[in-house]
Order: sequence, then C-alpha cells, then structure tokens
Amino acid sequence: MLRIYDVIFSLLGLIITLPIFLLFFLFSFYQEGSFIFKQKRVGYKNKTFYLLKIRTMKTTTKNIPTHELNKKTFYFHGSFLRKTKLDELPQLINVLKGEMSLVGPRPCLLTQTELINERNKFKIYLYKPGITGLSQLRKIDMSNPKILAKSDFEMINNYNFSSYFKYIILTVFGSGYGDRINKQMKKK
Repeated sequence: MLRIYDVIFSLLGLIITLPIFLLFFLFSFYQEGSFIFKQKRVGYKNKTFYLLKIRTMKTTTKNIPTHELNKKTFYFHGSFLRKTKLDELPQLINVLKGEMSLVGPRPCLLTQTELINERNKFKIYLYKPGITGLSQLRKIDMSNPKILAKSDFEMINNYNFSSYFKYIILTVFGSGYGDRINKQMKKK
C-alpha cells in the first residue's frame, strides 16, 4: 500500500522540483561529466542498482563513502547541494522505478562490506532501500556500520503507515542528515 504513496509523492516531487533540476542542469555546463551521477549501490535482496544523484563531485573522485572524501573533490555548488539534500532529487526516479522507497535504509556502496555484513545479520536487505529513514533523522551515517545497521533494524521493526509519513515530513522540514565529509581531510 505504501508503494502507491511512493509513486504519488515521487511524481509530485519531480514536478515541483523541475525548476531546480533545470537550474543545476545549467550549472553543469562548466563541469566535466554528465549532470546526473549514477553509482552502483546495494539494494533490495542484495541486488545492485544504479542510484541517481545530481553530480556534486569531480569525475576523478574515488568511489568511496562520502565520510572518507575531502572537500576539494566537490564542485563549488556541490557542498550546497549536499547540505540541502537537493543532490538526492533524482532518486525520486529510483523510487518510481521501484528500486527504492521514500523511506528505508540508505543504500550503500558495494565496497562497504562491513556495513553489508552488519545489515545482512539483521536481514535489512529484505526491505527496499530509501531516501530517508530513522538513521538519517538520528544523524547516524555510514561511518559506523554497527550502529547504522542496528538503527535500520529498529526502523524496520517499528515501520508502519504513520512512521512512513513522519520520516518524510521530518526530512522535508530539514531534520534529515547525510553523510559527512571526513573532518581530518576537510583541511587538505
């Protein structure tokens, strides 16, 4: 039943944010690489899919978790997009395709084996990954796999119609939190 809401809200979100897409599409003419960034992630039943985002980093950036990156890898508008979570708008397309839900555990990189193993212990991959969830609202990022997997498990065990809407509303009004940039590397 929540799939219907995923589709409705994703369509509305894409229509409402079309001017934002167009604005950042214009910014993309000065940068290398395509406007939309595709990256393999681990999804439902441990199957991989391509997560879509607005490109915020240079094409030479290593394929590592955000918390391991330094600030110099971002384009001038990239930090703003990440901070405001606008870079995640293309994930609404992933939701429409059925690869993700609006609410669920954030999909990780294939190289994050420790997190994948921790999530497998809790059978997290029996649920679709999401754009937001309990871990993002608690400011838990992927730098601590054990805590993240436990928080994802807690969310899934208590997941219902009202929590779905609660997580979406809290995220839309700024309570969500993305992966942070490595503090040691920021200065480099």
